[in-house]
Amino acid sequence: MEVPTATPAGLILLKLYALPSLYRQGLFDRVSVYEGDIASLIQRHQRDVTPLLQRLQPHLEAGDLAELHKIIHDIQARIARFEQFKKP
Repeated sequence: MEVPTATPAGLILLKLYALPSLYRQGLFDRVSVYEGDIASLIQRHQRDVTPLLQRLQPHLEAGDLAELHKIIHDIQARIARFEQFKKP
């Protein structure tokens, strides 16, 4: 049986799209989970999220897109710090 599934990039895309709304609603427990999921997916599967942000551009306000860029930058910085401490 074939079962359609989301790719890691698709999951990142969906979670990024939801983040601005979660911030506006003040649902910081869910924001934390979504950002953690995004960080894990980026670290394991999708280093370059620029194409995903470009894909979201027509569907988000400019301010929301700018905030997503900042969030992604923070996540990538955390990943870089984490990887510095990994043992060879």
